[in-house]
Amino acid sequence: MKILYCAPYEGERDIAVEALPGHEVIFTDQPIRTEIPDEHRDAQALSVFVDSVVTAEMIDSMPDLKVIALRSTGFDHVDYAHAQEKGIVVSYVPHYGSQTVAEYAFALMLALSRKAYAAYDALRSDGSRDVKKYEGFDLKGKTIGVIGTGAIGRHAVGIAQGFGMQVIAFDLYPNEEFAAESGIVYKESIQAVLAESDLVTLHVPSSPENYHMINAESLAGAKEGMYVINTARGDLVDTVALTQAIQSGHIGGAGLDVYEGEKFITDEMELLTQDVEIGEAVWRSFAAEHALLDMPNVIVTPHVAFNSVEAKKEITDTTTENILKALAGEPQFEVKK
Repeated sequence: MKILYCAPYEGERDIAVEALPGHEVIFTDQPIRTEIPDEHRDAQALSVFVDSVVTAEMIDSMPDLKVIALRSTGFDHVDYAHAQEKGIVVSYVPHYGSQTVAEYAFALMLALSRKAYAAYDALRSDGSRDVKKYEGFDLKGKTIGVIGTGAIGRHAVGIAQGFGMQVIAFDLYPNEEFAAESGIVYKESIQAVLAESDLVTLHVPSSPENYHMINAESLAGAKEGMYVINTARGDLVDTVALTQAIQSGHIGGAGLDVYEGEKFITDEMELLTQDVEIGEAVWRSFAAEHALLDMPNVIVTPHVAFNSVEAKKEITDTTTENILKALAGEPQFEVKK
């Protein structure tokens, strides 16, 4: 079988080839976003990460396609419904880097709470050693709100408790057994969590129910000075509302590894060269994201929370197994929507 494997990380080619013996594995250096290269449209399997986009038209251009193996937990970058209508298996990686992403959320919290980047940047740029500018606060004793207590959220709870923080949480499907074991308290709503939290960290998937769960209304009812940490998905947060809330001083700051329209932050020319209609909401979010980049109480990173040696190896191992099982007619970890 021919397998098209898009934008592997350094070293992934060898792992994938070894794990897929007897198959022709073709790699592309860049993610795909507009079309499948003509010479690869005969592939039976397609594997992409979140930096690729797979549309219905792209799926239709591959007549022999049997499986789309996503190297991610999220699947909103693929028209999975269209693929399923055509009998194509869409698989995903249900768990990877749970500890990795949770640790990164706390890396953002620590960088913000102790103003580590601002202090480093000043020292590097002009040798400034004015410690009065960089007074921070301890995590110990603070209340953290964990939104979503799946695998990553549960790791976040454990780390928070290691710091001596009080943990409150919200989940559409509360894990009462975990709550009893860990001693955390579930609140009845996201708003109730925001009202009591010094910091809130998001660990839920992108979905219609979760879209803009952090918005102008919820931020208005948040505890004064609260920090927002998002290592999950960009569309969980209304970027414009968050920017305005930080500018007003009501929200203390934010650590964002994901954000709406994040690909345009690093490749602004796509906004100018793509032959697509860009709505006002996209432009407003884009402008807000650039404003966030200039705020001293905000840290923005380019979707790297997952990026550890251990997490990436876990992604590759699960993905190659998903491909083999799907091609053998025994699919696992299928997207079911």
